[in-house]
Amino acid sequence: MAPKLAIIGAGMGGLTLAAALHPRGIAARIYEQAKGFERLGAGIQMSPNAMRVLRGIGLEPRIRMTAFQPRTWTNRDWDSGALTNELPLGGEAETKYGAPYLLMHRGDLHEALVSRVPAGQIELDKKLVDLDWGGRGVTLRFADGSKAEADAVVAADGIHSRVRELWLGPEKVNHTGRVAYRTTFPAALLNGYAIDQCCKWWGADRHIVIYYITANRDEVYFVTSVPEPEFTVESWSATGDLDQLRSHFAGFHEQVQRVVHACPRVHKWAIVDRDPLPGWGKGPMVLLGDAAHPMTQYMAQGAATAMEDAVVLSRCLEAEPHDIPAAFQRFAMARRERTARIQGTSQQNTFMRQPTNPDWVYGYDAWSDPLPEYA
Repeated sequence: MAPKLAIIGAGMGGLTLAAALHPRGIAARIYEQAKGFERLGAGIQMSPNAMRVLRGIGLEPRIRMTAFQPRTWTNRDWDSGALTNELPLGGEAETKYGAPYLLMHRGDLHEALVSRVPAGQIELDKKLVDLDWGGRGVTLRFADGSKAEADAVVAADGIHSRVRELWLGPEKVNHTGRVAYRTTFPAALLNGYAIDQCCKWWGADRHIVIYYITANRDEVYFVTSVPEPEFTVESWSATGDLDQLRSHFAGFHEQVQRVVHACPRVHKWAIVDRDPLPGWGKGPMVLLGDAAHPMTQYMAQGAATAMEDAVVLSRCLEAEPHDIPAAFQRFAMARRERTARIQGTSQQNTFMRQPTNPDWVYGYDAWSDPLPEYA
């Protein structure tokens, strides 16, 4: 009999896992604490390693219809606009890596992933308060007084994972002292002013990344990293002050000035991460994505690595469906080295500042990368 899994969290990792498990005949139910899904104003980069994941669960055609495929990724000096490094994307990168590099709205990606999870497998307004995985199977208890039973649990509930807290106790995140401002807005507000398709503007102690997120280039997204050590709010919906944002980029190139003065509103959150863990779970419980390896956004690999995790975990469970703890251990062994390397590289915030070979990131295939022989 196939195992029954409980997945905590309906983010990119949890949804991808449920979608990958379904054709393998493994039942999974997702428990999400939100009352509904919101279309937050955020862009996301689907690099070739992430697009291979989406291809494997049948979403590539849908994503291609609405996402933007840039010809290049440009890196420029903050004030002069001098080109320091340019990575060919478009058809050249697609030929090299076997999958495209696409830019899109995070809400469009989330909606697409939800469409691949069978109806009835996602339960909303289920805030986990307690979890017992010490006996046979797992018992989950929620804030609304309900409970659920499963053979195993996968924690895909983010950097502030309740499952992780129940396992390891309260932990403090690493505050970087930096803040991300981010928003999407109609490209029409630029009044015809031309901007790079996808560009990171590098200052001495701050940067801003700007790109289109729709195939017809009618929507622009930007995200920043600036020093604001006094700000520690991590909410994706916290509102930022436009004057403060603009003051952070005073003196930057005209392209940057046009973008930050065109946007009508902005959100902000404190940039935090955690150190890598030596292990990702215990018995019939395992962490996935940001719950296991949260990282800064400086390589645009947070969602991608969570989605990779989901595919590799689905393969491990398919290989060892009757020994879930062994499958979970095998999964962690398969993923720890790669995710730790990406975490460390992202923390440095130097990726692509100078000519960089990204093959080790973009060339990875979660569907075919060899699994460890033994757990």
